[in-house]
Amino acid sequence: MQTIDIRTTQNVVIEYELAPLRERIFAFFIDLIILLAFYLVFFLAIVMPLLRSAGDSPMIGAIISLGFIGGFLLYHLLSEVLADGQSWGKKSMGIKVVRLDGQEPGLSDYLLRAVFHVVDTLFSGGILAILLILSSDKNQRLGDMTANTTVIRVRHNLRFRLEDILNINTLENYEPQYPEVRQLSEQDMLLIKNVVSRYRTYKNDAHREVVIQLVAHLTQLLGLPEAPRDKIGFLKTLIRDYIVITR
Repeated sequence: MQTIDIRTTQNVVIEYELAPLRERIFAFFIDLIILLAFYLVFFLAIVMPLLRSAGDSPMIGAIISLGFIGGFLLYHLLSEVLADGQSWGKKSMGIKVVRLDGQEPGLSDYLLRAVFHVVDTLFSGGILAILLILSSDKNQRLGDMTANTTVIRVRHNLRFRLEDILNINTLENYEPQYPEVRQLSEQDMLLIKNVVSRYRTYKNDAHREVVIQLVAHLTQLLGLPEAPRDKIGFLKTLIRDYIVITR
């Protein structure tokens, strides 16, 4: 498992899991299947009528090539712009595009990724993209390098220490203190676990403020009367409760 630390605009370091190459390849093929459906519509609605009317005109080949490359570029650009860094393929695989400097990717970033997608994926048959991702410590293809982006996992598997599980065998020997935690998602719990882990590693004012804000948000979300004084203890308890309730 490869991870990457990204410093947000609030000067908080967050650890993300990089999307493995196989998941990016699967996402690409899902996108390709969707794109082929669009190509079929393009062929039936535009190319076929042109072939009947223009015959063997050289313009037909140019239109087909333009439609093929333009459709590829527009699909990847619009799908990532409209879905916050997730094409349909990426969304189905639980991965997304992020900037390495912690800022939100913008239109220019997605445009660079789409343009170089044509180069390192379409023209090279994907070989260039694969080689670059495998050789880069941040799993970046050419489009990522030019846009200062990479692709991370957003569908995480919660990973707890073995002793956390062994110490909580059943609901009979552990009573959750906050049953409201069941309304949180795995993504929420991963964030909580990540915040606790980062605070232990970097005990600075920025991470302390993140802990305070997170506890305040969870207190309101779970409908608790007041925020617990032991902030880290509260977050760790939520993690234990979540393990028990969702096992």
